[in-house]
This record gives sequence, C-alpha cells and structure tokens, in this order.
Amino acid sequence: MSKVQTIAQTATEKASQLGITKFDIYGSAIDQTSVQVFQGEPKQVKASQKSSVIVRVWNEKQQIGVTSTTDIDAVGIELALKTALEASNFGVTNYVPDFSDEAKLPLPSVNSELGKASLASDLIDKLLKIEADLLNSHEAITSVPYNGLAEQEIERFYINSDGALREETRSFSSIYLYTTTEEENRKPRSGGAYKVANTLQKLDIDGCFQETVEKTISHLNYEPIKSGKYRVVFSPEAFLSLLGAFSNLYNAQNILDKQSLSTPESLGQKIASSLLSVSDNALHEGNISAETFDGEGTPTRNLPIIDKGVLVNFLHSSVTAKRMNTTPTGHASIGAKVSISPNYYHVFRGEEPTTQYNLNTAENIILIDDVQALHAGVNSLQGSFSLPFDGWLVNQGEKISIEAATVAGDFLDVLKSIIFVEETPEVTPSGVCPRIWVDSLSITGQ
Repeated sequence: MSKVQTIAQTATEKASQLGITKFDIYGSAIDQTSVQVFQGEPKQVKASQKSSVIVRVWNEKQQIGVTSTTDIDAVGIELALKTALEASNFGVTNYVPDFSDEAKLPLPSVNSELGKASLASDLIDKLLKIEADLLNSHEAITSVPYNGLAEQEIERFYINSDGALREETRSFSSIYLYTTTEEENRKPRSGGAYKVANTLQKLDIDGCFQETVEKTISHLNYEPIKSGKYRVVFSPEAFLSLLGAFSNLYNAQNILDKQSLSTPESLGQKIASSLLSVSDNALHEGNISAETFDGEGTPTRNLPIIDKGVLVNFLHSSVTAKRMNTTPTGHASIGAKVSISPNYYHVFRGEEPTTQYNLNTAENIILIDDVQALHAGVNSLQGSFSLPFDGWLVNQGEKISIEAATVAGDFLDVLKSIIFVEETPEVTPSGVCPRIWVDSLSITGQ
C-alpha cells in the first residue's frame, strides 16, 4: 500500500470514528536543496523539507470547515479532521464548495523523469566554477551578485470520502545567473538568465551561461532614449509577465467577485487581434513540473483562452463552474477559500499575418526583454500599466541598449494593437511564447 493509500485509509477510519461522512484532503511535500556563491566562496546552502496538508470537512448542514497541518500520521490526521469539523459550525452557507465532479475521472498521461538528488557540495562546486567563468568571460563583468543552483522534488496528493485518490511526484532543477559590470565613466549594467529542467543532467547550464554573458555585453553600449510613441516588440518573458499580471481577464473567481476586466457576458467577444491565440496548457511538453490534477482533484488539460482574438473560456474551479453552469478546468487551489490560478501559458499565432515583420529590417523598434516592478506598476482592475524595462532600440538588426525607460499603456489596447506574432516559439519556465509585435506604445525615457 502506497503512502497516500495509507493516508486515505487512516483518514476514512478516523472520520468514521468522529461521525464525519464527507471530507477531502490535499497535500504536498517538497524536498529542496539550493546553493548560492559569492566571490569564490559559498554564500548560502539550504536543505529543506516542507509539507503542507489542507483538510476540509462538511458537517450535517453542509457547512464546510478548513484547517491545515504538517502532520500526516494517525494522530495528526485525527486532530485535523476534528479541528475542521469544529470550524464547520462557522462555515459559509452561500456558494459552499463541493467535491469536483471530475475528481475521479482518469488523469492524463505525462512522461516525467525523476532526478536523483545531488550532494550540496557538488552543487557548490558547479556554481563556483560558473561564477569564475563568468568573471573571466569579459573584462567589464566584475560581479555575479545573484545566482542560484537548486534541486526540488515535489509530491502531491488528493483524496476524498467519495473514493477519489490522486498522487504524483515531480522533480526539477534550476539555475539562475545575474551579472553586473563596471567601466570607467559608465553606469553599471547587468544581465541575467534562468533555466529549468527535470534533472540536473538535463539542465542547460551552458545555455544559461551564454545568455547571461550575451545579455550583459549587449547592455554595455547604451544611450538615453527620447520619450514618445514607438513600435514595440515584447520578448516571450515580457509578454507572459503582462499576461499573468492581468489574469483577472479570464479568471472566473475574479469575474464573479467583480474584480476583473471581464464580465460573465464577455465570452465570445473579440478582445484581441485575430493574430493572437492563447491557451493554458499544464500538459505542454515544455512545462517541466507539469501537474495532472489541481487542488480539487480535477484533471488538468489544454484549455483555449483566446482563439484568434476571441475570449472563449474562463479558468474555473468546481465552485465557479457550478455558479456559471459549466465544468471545472483544473485550475483550483484549496485553502480557507478556493482560489484559481493559471498553470502554463501557450501563446501562438492565430490567423496568418498578411504582413511580415523582421527585426533585421525594421527601423526604430523597441525590443523589451524584461519588465520590472509588476507589483507596483500594474493596475489590474483598470487595465493600465507603467513599468520600467530592460531593452534595446533596434535599427535594421543593430541593437543599442536603452539606458533607462518606462513603457506604459492599457493591456486591452495592447491586445488589440498586436500587428505580428512571430512563428518561432520560445520555451520559458512560465510558458511557451514567440515574440509579440505591438503597433504603438508610450515610452518615457530620461
């Protein structure tokens, strides 16, 4: 009997003793080792084991109580069930969460390789060599102030009193590098990169190294930019950052709470250029930590959100799906409340473009590599943003780094102003996306 089956059996027995007829449990356990270095010495070494279990109990009046615990032995489970039962007396009576109708459906098949844990000393040795190589790669690179090499293994499970039982284990390794420069009579410049993979052996360390060096060097030749309207090209990471910042656009809970740019009637409306299509696909092969079920046990899937500019689906939990007379989509997280969040974006070309654009021939184009200060520069309920960014002014393929600038606009206008979606996608930790061309945005320079 597996560990999760043992938990399910124990929970069923303890629930019966307590007179509980309806409950569910979602849990996760994370084993992580991470290291950082600085100036040829280990800066930080962390090895941690974290576990979190959410227990929900429904009483005879169908009110729900929720509690959390880190103990999954018989005593811990019994105490959690008892605590949740007591809390259910104060539970809500409107829009009470229920089991997902899909909690016992077959799960999608995903091939996921599990890595073997490395010694922290081996991770430190690798990172120290990378730091030394970065410092020797260019005379202007003088420091690697931020870096990290980490391994994680995540176990997840979901069980309920109706007999649902889900479990899966995933592992991934990640590396982050960020360098800074010093040159006489020049401002410090910087560049960084981040890579993930299932195992340390598959982690593209060389690719992360090269990307960090190339980005850093590309920012050495910088100039101020005049404020004005510019045609803008978003890198995959930058566009995905904006898409995530305005996820209330297609989040059913936000929509029902009237905290969204959309309404329930927005489905079927054209909200973007016909050139753009967006899906949320937790099962995409590029998603290293692909999850096959959400916090309610609902199977994850490839869910179209925007199809050729038309909003076609919202992200749902079982709660919002019931209120909007549809089915859950595999995006729920359970806790004191049931929340909704995207899994893994897939942005791709909708309609074929009638006009082709290319950075090698275009003139006076702003290429935005990375947007910053999303926590402060985004008003998600108004749709507006004003964000500092790293990027370049591009003229016929020649890139000049922008000293400092801010991009501002309205996200819905951005979606409608897309004039080109490049064909070649890039796989990133947060999604798959090509470069996105937007006709005109306000750029404020110095």
